Amino acid sequence: MQKLIVIVGPTAVGKTALSIALAQAIDGEIVSGDSMQVYQQLNIGTAKATPDEQAAVPHHMLDLVAPTEPYSVAQFVEQARQEIDAITQKGHVPILVGGTGFYVQALLGDRPLATIDEQPDPEFEAKWDADVAQNGEENLRAALKAVDPISAERILPGQIRRMKRALLISLQSGQPFSSLQPEPERIYDAKLIGLNTERSVLYDRINQRVDMMVQTGLLDEAELVAQLPDSATAKKAIGYKELFPYLAGYVDLEAATEALKQASRRYAKRQLTWFNNQMPDIEWHDLVQNSDEIKTVISETQDFVSG
Repeated sequence: MQKLIVIVGPTAVGKTALSIALAQAIDGEIVSGDSMQVYQQLNIGTAKATPDEQAAVPHHMLDLVAPTEPYSVAQFVEQARQEIDAITQKGHVPILVGGTGFYVQALLGDRPLATIDEQPDPEFEAKWDADVAQNGEENLRAALKAVDPISAERILPGQIRRMKRALLISLQSGQPFSSLQPEPERIYDAKLIGLNTERSVLYDRINQRVDMMVQTGLLDEAELVAQLPDSATAKKAIGYKELFPYLAGYVDLEAATEALKQASRRYAKRQLTWFNNQMPDIEWHDLVQNSDEIKTVISETQDFVSG
């Protein structure tokens, strides 16, 4: 199988720095595995590699579409696999870097892409949206478990849309949604490198990153995003929507910035939950508090590539 290096982990943990160091050591090229970095003009809030970082090592899957355009995981998988093939054909090593677990899993082949179309059911949607708003996801998850316990186990907390879809398709088809999906089969010989650090340290890094983003132009990007149609994916993204109340004059900048820090910390926690639950073969490293460990990561990766 085709070799692929994968670097995952929560936001602000140092994935970009490691990817560049690895790429320089193994003649690699970087493929973004982030669902928001495909959007043009959204650079600061999505934590894209800087122009200097992109000049140091070739980067792919950045700035693909305008912020107004929809972009699906299926599109991502198709384009990313083409980029990985092209990198390999040049004799270079593809390095997938990202924190969007669903995109990474789909690209690896660990999670089949949804190919089943449900029939729209506005009453079903309204019923469960109201129930979730009042009671949280407990009743929805219980209803799904009754018809498809496998999907109820697989779908992580907070993934309301996925639970609703699995329940609706199970009810409409008369078969568990999970039974209608092909078995996942990894298509790459992948080395999975995970970055993490002590939670308090990670949260400090997230807070510092948010402050830096605000200082370097995040508000300008947030103003752009605020003008997008409500259907635009970017308008729902962490990093922008928390600043809308400030732009509208409802809160001061300090309050909006604190809201963004809190949302980013919660997102980091969800990222770690995803990777720990869904990708158990990740090799975890703490390069924040153990910087010398990068030598081991590079050496082990070189052995993997040459092996």
